[in-house]
Amino acid sequence: MLVNQISIFLENKSGRLAEVTKVLGSNGIDIGALSIADTTNFGILRLIVNKPYEAEQILKEKGFAVSCTNVVAIAVADEPGGLAVALGVLESANISIEYMYAFVGKATNEALVILKVENPDKAVEVLTANDIKVLPAEVVYNL
Repeated sequence: MLVNQISIFLENKSGRLAEVTKVLGSNGIDIGALSIADTTNFGILRLIVNKPYEAEQILKEKGFAVSCTNVVAIAVADEPGGLAVALGVLESANISIEYMYAFVGKATNEALVILKVENPDKAVEVLTANDIKVLPAEVVYNL
């Protein structure tokens, strides 16, 4: 139930983000979700793609600093308080969230949330036990 997220270290230089998206697109790799955090000198681009292992290999071959991380993907009601329920479940289980990002599903009334947590396997277990919809990797890669 864990999803592989690609993280790319990028210099804060004009055209670097465009280069990543061009490389992925020209290799038939579709970006389903992304987040970018930056500082003055660099940024970390986090991607959920349809072919994470292939994307990691291609980007490394092109000279990018890339890593693959396990994250948890959940679906919550796209309404006020929908996310609070899932976060409350994690808080009750003392599972810390390192970072998260979200996007609204194309065909559903759900917000899809990517969570990087300290213990992803425990998070999946706790969320599932509390009826929070945890999305399998195959579903996430094809959103």
